Amino acid sequence: QVQLVESGGGLVQPGGSLRLSCLASGSIFRINAMGWYRQAPGKQRELVATITNGGSTNYADSVKGRFTVSRDNTKNTVYLQMNSLKPEDTAVYLCNADLQSYGSILYRQYWGQGTQVTVSS
Repeated sequence: QVQLVESGGGLVQPGGSLRLSCLASGSIFRINAMGWYRQAPGKQRELVATITNGGSTNYADSVKGRFTVSRDNTKNTVYLQMNSLKPEDTAVYLCNADLQSYGSILYRQYWGQGTQVTVSS
């Protein structure tokens, strides 16, 4: 059983900062990549940022220069530092991991429960 547990969401004013954390736990053999997606009301789910096991990152154009994704492989944790937040960043943020569990040769995507980020004055 693999679980992704998120924390750090909440309400913040425009221009403020917020740091999200996601801990992957359970029968994990290897995590290839972790990342963050978001989904706002009436919009499609979109990629925010991803990071590979080797530390390579990928960002959506809308968050480049403002968001930073990082990970601690010893803790199976991925972080998303969000700075200069805008109202359009308001969404449910979902943690994602591409991983292989013990006893399986397959890799699959796992998702967290989602955490609400609201940017409003």
